[in-house]
Amino acid sequence: MTRQMHLSAFLLAGPVVHSHAVWRHPETHGHYLEPEYYARVAETVEAGLFDFLFFADRLAVGDQMGGSRDTALRHGAQDATRLDPLPVLSYLVGETRRLGLGATRSTTYYEPAHVARAFATLDHLSRGRAAWNIVTSMNDSERRLFRHERHLDHDLRYDRADEFVDVACQLWDSWAPAALKLDREAGVLADPDAVRAVDHQGEWFRVEGPLNIPRSPQGRPVLIQAGSSGRGRRFGARWAEAIFTIHADIPAARAFRQDVRRLVVEQGRAPDTCKVLTAVMPFIGGSEAEARAKRDHHNALARPELGLITLASQINFDLSGFTLDTRLETVARDPRTPVAAAEKLLYQGAQVTLRELGERFASSVRVPQLVGTGEQIAETLTQWFEAGACDGFVISPGYLPGSFDEFVESVVPHLQRRGVFRSAYTGSTLREHLGLIEPAHRERR
Repeated sequence: MTRQMHLSAFLLAGPVVHSHAVWRHPETHGHYLEPEYYARVAETVEAGLFDFLFFADRLAVGDQMGGSRDTALRHGAQDATRLDPLPVLSYLVGETRRLGLGATRSTTYYEPAHVARAFATLDHLSRGRAAWNIVTSMNDSERRLFRHERHLDHDLRYDRADEFVDVACQLWDSWAPAALKLDREAGVLADPDAVRAVDHQGEWFRVEGPLNIPRSPQGRPVLIQAGSSGRGRRFGARWAEAIFTIHADIPAARAFRQDVRRLVVEQGRAPDTCKVLTAVMPFIGGSEAEARAKRDHHNALARPELGLITLASQINFDLSGFTLDTRLETVARDPRTPVAAAEKLLYQGAQVTLRELGERFASSVRVPQLVGTGEQIAETLTQWFEAGACDGFVISPGYLPGSFDEFVESVVPHLQRRGVFRSAYTGSTLREHLGLIEPAHRERR
């Protein structure tokens, strides 16, 4: 069978997405406190045969920029307000039939049992369509919200995450596939010999007892991750079945995918057990000029100062001590700048100014903006896909639900005609959509 492209829809349960202009855009209808807002998107992307709809998340209103939340709240930075995505997904279970449903949960501010129970429940209620995006959390506003004295160092957060996911998997495996009997006549609910207690004594967690939820339809939810650092990539290679990334061109994206696949093999896994999905933000018109006008109108609504607030939150460093015309190489060399923040800044380009980066982050948080007709966008996506730059794409909207409506109506048919995207769902679970097998049940260790 010809290799097939995978598609995910990207959302936040809030007023902005990668685009800080979403809530202001005249083509955005409804708002983030209304359940119909999300249902409309889910129905559209399911009609477009997307693999899954995914909600990113962060837990606190950031104050990394000048120690203030005023501008973020007044004008709508990315972290200004968000709903908890898991209840939103629970609502969408009843609004969809085949679409995968993913959400973020942090390994730093939750416990393995919290995450294992929540996603096992979602997987049961959706009949096997759940996905967990694993994050380690990054900034001090989240730390203070949960009253932690200090934020764990970068690599330690991943060390904790490794053990966290391992414990969650043990809990999902605590019920054997056939443990639940529901034999009414005999009065037998479950086979106790097939329910194995977890007894984990590790560096970060002490966990005893089985999960109180039977093994779910997928065995466990699909595991998603987006870390791009060296340690983050190694973590993803061990656990992730889909990795999100952002790259500006085919060579960079292809190099990233090749590195991920190499690391996956080093973990003893087959390379195709981890799908690499790169993010794009399409602006689609009846002509290229119309599409360009749509993009320009959208970008004009995105306030650059909000982009810098989001950047400061992502690198956990206050940029307010530098002028907007300061180049990133100067910020990176400043003794006040932490090493990790400096590396992330230089990755954007040493000669780029804070003003330019603020504009970029406000309009798309670095996600490449694709401009053209539906056929042109489909051609670009196919080029990336066939060049081995990715296994598919994360589609990020500029306005809602119109960005997804336009993509499904104008791009998907061209992808199908090119033979790189499905013409119908052939499975019912997210693992089936992604071509992944159910993980083997692990006996108690």
